[in-house]
Amino acid sequence: MKKVEIDEILMPGDEAEQTSRAQEIREKFWEKARAAANRIPFMDEVIACYYCALDPETPPKVRGILLAALAYFILPLDSIPDFLIGFGLTDDIAVLTAAYTAVKSHITEGHREAAREKLKE
Repeated sequence: MKKVEIDEILMPGDEAEQTSRAQEIREKFWEKARAAANRIPFMDEVIACYYCALDPETPPKVRGILLAALAYFILPLDSIPDFLIGFGLTDDIAVLTAAYTAVKSHITEGHREAAREKLKE
């Protein structure tokens, strides 16, 4: 996936778009995360990104970037369909990695602790 495409995906969007994405992510994230858990080596950080994105203390631009990446992760229509074993999550991982790299300084120890607790379940 080209950097330009990832940059376009990670556009934070306006407040209404962020609210819509947050609702969709709350509804669909855990199902997708469980299905992909064994295929994404940094799932603990993806879950920490989830908690950071939904944290009202997270700056709006950071929330927007994370919400865009998580929305791309949960949506069934992306560049490479997820059912293609070995390739299906490649684009999702690229988008999640780019988002994480851009905002990792905003992911707190509290977000990471919540992720670790969730992974224990």
